Amino acid sequence: MAGGTHVKKLLLRVLDGDAGVPPPIWLMRQAGRFLPEYRAVRTQAGSFLDLCYTPELAATVTLQPVERFGMDAAILFSDILVIPDALGQSVRFVEGEGPVLEPVRDVQALAQLTTARVESHLAPVMETVRLVRRDLSDDVTLIGFAGAPWTVATYMVEGSSSRDYAQVKGWAFGDPEGFERLVSLLVEATTIYLCAQIEAGAEVVQLFDSWASVLPEDQFRRWVIKPTREIVAGVRARHPTIPIIGFPRGAGLLYEAYVAETGVNGVGLDSQVPVAWAAGALQGKVAVQGNLDPIFLLRGGEGMRQAARNILTALGSGPLIFNLGHGVLPATPPDHVAELIALVRETGVRETGVRETGARETTVRATGAGRG
Repeated sequence: MAGGTHVKKLLLRVLDGDAGVPPPIWLMRQAGRFLPEYRAVRTQAGSFLDLCYTPELAATVTLQPVERFGMDAAILFSDILVIPDALGQSVRFVEGEGPVLEPVRDVQALAQLTTARVESHLAPVMETVRLVRRDLSDDVTLIGFAGAPWTVATYMVEGSSSRDYAQVKGWAFGDPEGFERLVSLLVEATTIYLCAQIEAGAEVVQLFDSWASVLPEDQFRRWVIKPTREIVAGVRARHPTIPIIGFPRGAGLLYEAYVAETGVNGVGLDSQVPVAWAAGALQGKVAVQGNLDPIFLLRGGEGMRQAARNILTALGSGPLIFNLGHGVLPATPPDHVAELIALVRETGVRETGVRETGARETTVRATGAGRG
């Protein structure tokens, strides 16, 4: 890492409950196909999992959006399905189709899975974390992440993406004791994985529960809130000062219970969450992160600008991390991302009546090989 500093990073201060002026900004899937430099690296890597497990290349793509846009955070480039891969399930990514897994649909299949090799199998990911942390400037925060147990389980049981989640919901609803064994395995593996990322240099970790929306309330509490609370407790037992962000996408009114019962420091808001409601119901308890619709970023123009201003007006006086409601879409023009970042920084300062004294330093220490 670059030379030391005694000033706490902006994103970390916001997760402590401070209101950043302007708020820090990073974007989910900021390292990805919308960037030509990412596409160039992707062609070198072989399979998608090869890219995730090649530290020099994964570090390069992690740093690309920070180098190009001056983001306030870098998020580790990896995938939520490295956990089932590390547990011993067959995982591959098919071009144009997405992830394909050998389905796990009963307790007998669980006997083939083990947490014993999680740390060794995912050692390349930890090396990526170390490389990125070494090369980040002192004011950029490194975010590690994992998929939350419910969302990872949907892929493990369905064997791919799903429209109706019939297999995983059928198991969870019909044999909750058996399904609990899978979820407990994922809680253990995820806790090990996140703690290893922290020990390698991650300063914040985020849990992505992308398919939280498909569960009714009682099942949401059992398969989203409870496992998240267990992971938060497990990580805190080893790393009590590391902030944790949860993203229960599509949780609706259950966001309140999620915030109250999991112990997260910050919560990611999907684009359907009303910002005025979030300001009153959530922001007094945790930092909020979000929630521009990715289509606004894709289209750009005055629609994007006004939507961003609306978020800043509603949430900018409290602890806010500006982000999207989901990931950057592959067809998004990079110029739109640059414009959004400039707008957030300019509008965030102007609307709170504070004048910026200087531009945030966004330089990344050049290391030569692998950057381009």
